[in-house]
Amino acid sequence: MKYVVISPVKDEEKYVQLTLQSMVGQSMKPIRWVIVDDGSSDKTREIVGSYMKDHGFIRVVERSRGQTRQPGSAVVRAFNQGYEAVRGLDYEFIVKLDCDLSFEPDYFQRLLEKFKADPRLGIASGVYSESLDGVSWKEVTMPPYHACGASKVVRRACFEQIDGFVTARGWDTVDEIRATAAGWRTSHFDELKMKHWKPEGSGIGSLRTNFMHGEIYYRTGGSRTFFVLKVLHRLTRRPFLIGGLALFWGYLRTMIGRQGRLVTPGEARCYQALLRERMTGNVKGLLQAN
Repeated sequence: MKYVVISPVKDEEKYVQLTLQSMVGQSMKPIRWVIVDDGSSDKTREIVGSYMKDHGFIRVVERSRGQTRQPGSAVVRAFNQGYEAVRGLDYEFIVKLDCDLSFEPDYFQRLLEKFKADPRLGIASGVYSESLDGVSWKEVTMPPYHACGASKVVRRACFEQIDGFVTARGWDTVDEIRATAAGWRTSHFDELKMKHWKPEGSGIGSLRTNFMHGEIYYRTGGSRTFFVLKVLHRLTRRPFLIGGLALFWGYLRTMIGRQGRLVTPGEARCYQALLRERMTGNVKGLLQAN
């Protein structure tokens, strides 16, 4: 099972060594790991370079220094540049990997075995935990069909069928919607653990993150019923009230601005079906708990 890894990276000197150590220690190593340096101004490039000397599967692609990296489109543009560097290679799986993660030496071997056991598995990941202090870790809950955007494995046939990642915020939802609509299965596996050392939203702040999630939800065609429940739930989480309001405003502003959908009507219906299954599962869980 041959796989390649592409890592967009910018100013990750604090965490990149954790990811480097995790990757070079894998029991099943990639045939190529392309690290796309998106204009780092810290010691990221120097740290990566120190590992290249002893590990020939690591390559670096440098992009010109730009503005502060935004989630979504800039990340995918950097990924796509790395993708160009592996086009001529013979591989079965492609991995998008952030450089602020750490994981066990058999992480990719065990995950690829999941793909081997299920020919229709198109996109998958493990689960990740986050910490605000680096000591106490809490696992992040994800929908059954979701693979975390920070580290997801995509079967090459699936990746090519869905035409890669869309260059927009919400790319890591659109890929799963398109894959599911095309007949692939997407998932994550609870027994495969990762640590995400830089919590989601830490780069742009929680309010902007919630606003962005509202925008993404509209553009991916999710049902309004589920969105109301999503807003109500977010109102009870930190930052209380304003997080839910930011989520709602992100959706409303995107709708008023008539921004185009990122999915076709058929793909939107597929996504809505996934959300209905998720709601049904949550209700069943509550009933069983009571």
